[in-house]
Amino acid sequence: MYGSAAAGTFAGTRASAALLGVVLLIAGCSSPGGGDEGKGGGAGITQQPKETDPFWVNPDSTAARRLAALEEDGKRAEAERIRRIAEQPTGEWITPENPEEQARGFTEAAAAADRTALLVLYDIPHRDCGRYSRGGAADGDTYRAFVDGVARGIGDRAATVILEPDAVLHLVDGCTPPELHEERYALLSEAVDRLTSLENTKVYLDAGNAGWGDPDRIPDPLRRAGVDRADGFSVNVSNFYSTEDSLAYGKRLSAALGGKPFVIDTSRNGNGPYTGGDPSERWCNPPGRALGEPPTVQTADPLVDAYLWVKRPGESDGECKGGPKAGQWWHEYALELARGPRTS
Repeated sequence: MYGSAAAGTFAGTRASAALLGVVLLIAGCSSPGGGDEGKGGGAGITQQPKETDPFWVNPDSTAARRLAALEEDGKRAEAERIRRIAEQPTGEWITPENPEEQARGFTEAAAAADRTALLVLYDIPHRDCGRYSRGGAADGDTYRAFVDGVARGIGDRAATVILEPDAVLHLVDGCTPPELHEERYALLSEAVDRLTSLENTKVYLDAGNAGWGDPDRIPDPLRRAGVDRADGFSVNVSNFYSTEDSLAYGKRLSAALGGKPFVIDTSRNGNGPYTGGDPSERWCNPPGRALGEPPTVQTADPLVDAYLWVKRPGESDGECKGGPKAGQWWHEYALELARGPRTS
């Protein structure tokens, strides 16, 4: 479902001043799902205030490169819209190729800016049940090696990890075949343990979204997957449910999990969910959506650790409604998102 983890590459480097620019450039070019052909350059991108938003803004992200190209071409109105995306920290979706180098590159670049890297792991075997973002590791041992590579790459640097969007939900909704359940629970639990063993890494196990019909069925599977040992759980990743609805959903789960905190993906929920068209594909590139609340750790709710932009706004959910492949930049959609929430 999530679309930000199709194949891509990243060549991490050691954190020296001479090579940091290479790290950032490759990070911007290696957006999962294909990269961007636009011109490089940071377009004046800077970090957000650390006290409210400690997460790293990639100054050579796909959005930043698009922004630079638009400014160079004199397209100021479009550039200002894309700037609304480029100036916010978004998730870096780690791909299967060289995960250690990717994790090292992103966390070294974040550390050099005195910020925390936001990483997303989305490589569980049998991912997305054969839909737009199908794929994942070939087997359990391959996935274990992937997680171990990410952990080695992070090391003692600061990172926040969103662990496997939809993986638990698909154990509950019938999407993942029963014969695969035990392995998935084991893999998720082991991943939680491996990542939380790192000194400065926080881990949030994904817990679906407010649109799922029976949230009371989620807490026990989350426990089996290791949420009690994680720092919390994530909701609304790559989805469009309002912050209000996501808060209610998260609090319902938290109450069943002993007060576990959570994070909310607000990247594209400014207008809430789409209610038209085929109900089974309302999540996929819905029209008329908008950016949500900017990322922040100041949420005014003690149960909510942060609002995050886990999904990268402007990247397609899949080949639906005229969109490109999952994870590829869709400029027209990005511009639409950046118009802002409706006022009536």
